[in-house]
Amino acid sequence: MDFLQNNLIYIIPVLGLIGILVMVSKTIWINKQPTGDDNMNRLAGYIADGAMAFLKAEWKILSYFAIIAAIILAYSGTLVGTSSPLIAISFIIGAITSAFAGYIGMNIATKSNVRTTQAARSSLAKALQVSFTGGSVMGLGVAGLAILGLGSLFIVFYVLFVTSQGASVNGKEMETALEVLAGFSLGAESIALFARVGGGIYTKAADVGADLVGKVEAGIPEDDVRNPATIADNVGDNVGDVAGMGADLFGSYVATILATMVLGREIVSLDNFGGIAPILLPMLIAGLGLLFSIIGTLFVKIKNETDSVQAALNLGNWSSIILTAIASFFAVKWLLPQSMSIRGYDFTSTDVFLSIIVGLIVGALMSIITEYYTSIGKRPVQSIIRQSSTGHATNVIGGLAVGMESTMLPMIVLAGGIYGSYHFAGLYGVSIAAAGMMATTAMQLAIDAFGPIADNAGGIAEMSQLPDEVRGRTDNLDAVGNTTAATGKGFAIASAALTSLALFAAFVGVAGIDRIDIYKADVLAGLFVGGMIPFIFSSLCISAVGRAAMDMVNEVRRQFREIPGIMEYKARPEYEKCVAISTQASIREMMLPGAIALITPVVVGFIFGPEVLGGLLAGVTVSGVLMGMFQSNAGGAWDNAKKSFEKGVVIDGETHYKKSEPHKASVTGDTVGDPFKDTSGPSMNILIKLMSIVSLIIAPHIAVTDHKLAKHVDEPLVKTEIRLNYNNSSVKENK
Repeated sequence: MDFLQNNLIYIIPVLGLIGILVMVSKTIWINKQPTGDDNMNRLAGYIADGAMAFLKAEWKILSYFAIIAAIILAYSGTLVGTSSPLIAISFIIGAITSAFAGYIGMNIATKSNVRTTQAARSSLAKALQVSFTGGSVMGLGVAGLAILGLGSLFIVFYVLFVTSQGASVNGKEMETALEVLAGFSLGAESIALFARVGGGIYTKAADVGADLVGKVEAGIPEDDVRNPATIADNVGDNVGDVAGMGADLFGSYVATILATMVLGREIVSLDNFGGIAPILLPMLIAGLGLLFSIIGTLFVKIKNETDSVQAALNLGNWSSIILTAIASFFAVKWLLPQSMSIRGYDFTSTDVFLSIIVGLIVGALMSIITEYYTSIGKRPVQSIIRQSSTGHATNVIGGLAVGMESTMLPMIVLAGGIYGSYHFAGLYGVSIAAAGMMATTAMQLAIDAFGPIADNAGGIAEMSQLPDEVRGRTDNLDAVGNTTAATGKGFAIASAALTSLALFAAFVGVAGIDRIDIYKADVLAGLFVGGMIPFIFSSLCISAVGRAAMDMVNEVRRQFREIPGIMEYKARPEYEKCVAISTQASIREMMLPGAIALITPVVVGFIFGPEVLGGLLAGVTVSGVLMGMFQSNAGGAWDNAKKSFEKGVVIDGETHYKKSEPHKASVTGDTVGDPFKDTSGPSMNILIKLMSIVSLIIAPHIAVTDHKLAKHVDEPLVKTEIRLNYNNSSVKENK
């Protein structure tokens, strides 16, 4: 026990290293699985080459951005006493690690897809094993890299800025260390935004083209080998749903831990770890969650063709959540002192544990609610199916209504989670609740990434013209994957909301303001402008998909028109031209949405000050969370309504299958929902986090120096009476 106590700060990165080692072992296992015949390997090669071509093109552009941003950060680090030019190094490491996390996911997905197809030729159980193992490689890689990177950098900056100076852990030196560490999170989130937006535009341009021309006009499946957009569509599943999601949750994971660490610095902790226990706790919780996610993956298995794949995934998910909750109790009691205080709010170690439980419950409930609104056979999806019988317009109306309705319960759960965690442990409670929710990210991401792998496997089976029973197994996995993708996006949005609130609280502390007063005209104006940003951001993303899809549709039509023999399997479509259209469009169109997220906080903060910037962040967070939930859930429901027709649906006593008129209406709805659920919706959570992190980075430069909060933080032993405006009437005060 003494060894753990004396070396905990060094043990945390080791937990991340364990996750990476397990990831490597699973990668080796995947590589040993059979890949099928030459035709299957040729098609998988097209997909892998297209995905790598996109990543190289994206990385080339982002490298220019990273270099320019690093130079600006290095200069800004010389301007204030609580920063350092080293923030540029931290930023570069975060950007590279985030990009690498996305690459790990994409690389294993392009290897697992054809192996899942081959496994599906033998059994559903084997296909699940291969696809989920591929997903777990991504989950463990993302979580392992985050803990290893963040933990290692914290050790370096802690030694450099604090212990080598003999400084207090609650003083300006620790604030500097965490401000420099925030550069790591900024790099991760910046890359995540471009990866998510660029990947989303890529995948949906190809998907819409494949659907509209292939399915509706030519009457062939979107994954038919004759469809010129089919390779681009399958590439898109990897660069958007896998690489983009990997970078996204990597950024969320890091931002959540960082925000909790920044707030933890404000707590005077009489512990056995030199006073840094509140700072170490979120990293330790993340490390334990990684270990229990590894254990949870062992429970994801089935035996028979009729066994429920969803039930197997749920068993793995719940086991990791429950084990993490149990371990968190002992971790909190071991690390933290009995009583603490942050910004005048007193709480105990038990209160911190209860906040973690609140976070885990919120995450679980968000997944359950999202699953209900997007699953095949449930009321929301069935309502869209029924409205498909009367045409395309009523299908679209039904999907929009489901998406809007689906925001109510999650927002109530989220509001309850915020209130409950704050009640237990103040702002630190809200932040540690987010850390608790994100603790099992490795498992959540494994469940999420398995879906695109199964989707690709089905595409390869269709293009290879394998027996119907093979496609039936991959369709089974893919249908579950659609639901897990939707629940993963709901989880990501919820975590982003809590993370953004924690980052907001950290920003308030660093910026030196003790209230956000919406009675002030400029603050209220900032609130309204913030509420508008997710709408204009969504407009840019959806319009980009529309423009790229038009180019794709025209190209697919041209090939059908000008290349004789495609429909008779006598000529090979020019897949590479469709891949090039998606690649060029995504790289071109991702720049403006990214610029809005990065530049807006800087402009508002430096011109109008921290309080107006706080109003802007509040507006962005509320509006962005609602937009993200609405779009992701509507798109997921539309998608599964369309997929329901593959097995046949009964509407008013009549059974309808693929190619029926109601099915064609459902294809239209799914096409509308595609940019909702895979481009604009998932980007909302990165938007709100990135704007909060940029605000935290610039906070020392725009800080108000004469304020009560700074005095409270810098002189922790002075008894003060502070009641902040954002605290409610139940706030406890120091007497």
